[in-house]
Amino acid sequence: MTSLAKDIAPSTGGQPMVKAEAVHKSFGLSHVLKGIDLEVNPREVFCLVGPSGSGKSTFLRCINHLEKINAGRLYVDGRLVGYRQQGDKLYELKEKEVSAQRRDIGMVFQRFNLFPHMTALENVMEAPIQVKRETKAVARERAQQLLDRVGLGDRIGHYPAQLSGGQQQRVAIARALAMQPKLMLFDEPTSALDPELVGEVLDVMRDLAADGMTMIVVTHEMSFAREVGDSLVFMDDGVVVESGHPREVLMNPQHERTKSFLSKVL
Repeated sequence: MTSLAKDIAPSTGGQPMVKAEAVHKSFGLSHVLKGIDLEVNPREVFCLVGPSGSGKSTFLRCINHLEKINAGRLYVDGRLVGYRQQGDKLYELKEKEVSAQRRDIGMVFQRFNLFPHMTALENVMEAPIQVKRETKAVARERAQQLLDRVGLGDRIGHYPAQLSGGQQQRVAIARALAMQPKLMLFDEPTSALDPELVGEVLDVMRDLAADGMTMIVVTHEMSFAREVGDSLVFMDDGVVVESGHPREVLMNPQHERTKSFLSKVL
């Protein structure tokens, strides 16, 4: 595959790409995030691991304000996510302003969420045309390039039902890249795939990492985290239990909860 680097929007300034300060999130009486503090640097591959229900996916959804945090602060590239601050008070942004922030953040879900009535090419073209008001010609050219780069140049006319799960997920990645984001969020992108299809998606993600895309990856693929990740956080019950370089955390965990979890998945 050729380089994806030109489709990566550069970060502005020297601040972290993502900064979380004491982030809390509750759903009714369920306290899901209990004071998350972390930083993700530009060009970093940041892996989030932990048991189901630990808050990983919720935290990812908070980063692009698909979920509203209840306390704390979240910043992407130096900008407060979902709110503006005046004095000591926060005021929620209007939906149009939130949507503008999301343009810089690509997200790939467990389920591919492709439009079933659109071809692979049309799925990738849709957001740039509707959101960024690009011409069809410009959107089509980039969509063709991106589908080629994720290994689907010969499938641009296929509908989702005509594609395997791995191919659909690669279309979903191309669709997210079509908006030229500065940050990519991956929420267990291989968990819904048959085992033999996992590798083709991880290969695309490896290429993205090599080209300098800032990525936060919620994953159970420990080999990917070990090989590609720059940082790894183990979460459990809404808190960061342990963090560090992936190889160090995976090979030499310090916390008993981390040791217990890894003994079951490695």
